[in-house]
Amino acid sequence: MLADDALWFKDAVFYEVPVRSFFDSNGDGKGDFRGLAQKLDYIRDLGVDCIWVLPMYPSPNLDDGYDIADFLKIHPDYGTVSDFILFIDAAHARGLKVVADLVLNHTSDQHAWFQEARSDPNSP
Repeated sequence: MLADDALWFKDAVFYEVPVRSFFDSNGDGKGDFRGLAQKLDYIRDLGVDCIWVLPMYPSPNLDDGYDIADFLKIHPDYGTVSDFILFIDAAHARGLKVVADLVLNHTSDQHAWFQEARSDPNSP
């Protein structure tokens, strides 16, 4: 699987990961990116090419995490942006690709865009 192959995904083996329930690194009962990073060798050894990370952004979780409150942050239960970057780097070091499940056609009612639209009577 070449990195510059635009169609790499056609033959790739994807592993879908709900971070919250995968592996807890700090004993709080919730999976996190540090825990996921600890299991990358296991995932690679399964023959996986790409990890598909389910919603990981701050969310009130009224829509399984797809109701995103902030596209620029990581849900605090899962760690920090730095933890996410460390996970990505560790995955890449093992030859694993990472894709994030991201829906852009709606947000949470807690998102700044929603709040701004709600406060403007002229908002479409």
